[in-house]
Amino acid sequence: MNLRRLLLTLLLAVLAAIGSAQDTSPPPADGTAAPASADAPAQTNQKRVITIDDSGGTQSGNLRYGPIVYQHPDPFGIKATVSTLTIYGHHAELKGPDGVSIFTGGQRTATFDQGVKVERGRLTASGPALTYSEASGVGTLQGGVHITVAPDKQGADPVTITADQVAFDVDTDRSTSTGHVELLNGNQAAQAGTLVYEEKQALGQLTTDGGQSTITRTDPDGKKLVITADQILVLTDEKKLYATGNVTVVDGSITSKGATVFFDDSLAIAEILGAPGAPATAVDSKNGSSLRADRIKQDVKYDYFEAMDASAPSLFDKAAFAMTPAGP
Repeated sequence: MNLRRLLLTLLLAVLAAIGSAQDTSPPPADGTAAPASADAPAQTNQKRVITIDDSGGTQSGNLRYGPIVYQHPDPFGIKATVSTLTIYGHHAELKGPDGVSIFTGGQRTATFDQGVKVERGRLTASGPALTYSEASGVGTLQGGVHITVAPDKQGADPVTITADQVAFDVDTDRSTSTGHVELLNGNQAAQAGTLVYEEKQALGQLTTDGGQSTITRTDPDGKKLVITADQILVLTDEKKLYATGNVTVVDGSITSKGATVFFDDSLAIAEILGAPGAPATAVDSKNGSSLRADRIKQDVKYDYFEAMDASAPSLFDKAAFAMTPAGP
């Protein structure tokens, strides 16, 4: 470590210690909360504070109040960490509120450009630029992004996602891709306006503002099954989906419609459910057969449909598709 970097590291540690001492005040003796004041600093969510390591690179700018500009000769030589998110880049800038030490975390913004890579768990994303806000705990990768989610087991299919931008929430394991979203998962391809993806559950929610989302499943013979709905939830590891809202299933000459559809890729079985007063329907334009029922089973492999007993247990667990409730 050269002398300049050693001095900068020592300065950072000293200022951080001073900032912590200034921001910490003992509680009143009676145990009640200290009264708020306009001059009191906002409480910092340490989980959202970003750390930037540019070892082997250079720094410039105002080293006390910022902004600080980081540059590295390697394309991904800068490594920033915040919670479980890791950000790599070549060029970055860290900026804080005016008149506040740049080493005081909580309200700073970090901007990465000239090529960025993001990693979290099984997910890797890349794009031209990313902006991260400690105040919101959200990092937005934009300019056209590509995401890969590694499979949960050897030999399984990875998930790839492309979109105009993706926002990573560091308080959760959730990412939100928006704009011309396309998701590819083995033999399934989906298009939507927005994809909310929970990485630990490998659960994606596809919606399109003012329209519908579509997922297409192609079998080894090239035959296509197309499901269109207001909302599609997909478990990408298991290749199961749950579609709701004006759902249409097109499988060759067979078209089914309902309020809700479950589909299991491994079984090649769809379950179509109607709504009160609006039964599910299925029509085969090839042989002229049709069906109206509360529940319809559609066998994609053998090209037939049949009514199901409304009281019979379902093959599908709706609870498996539950998204984690949003925080306060």
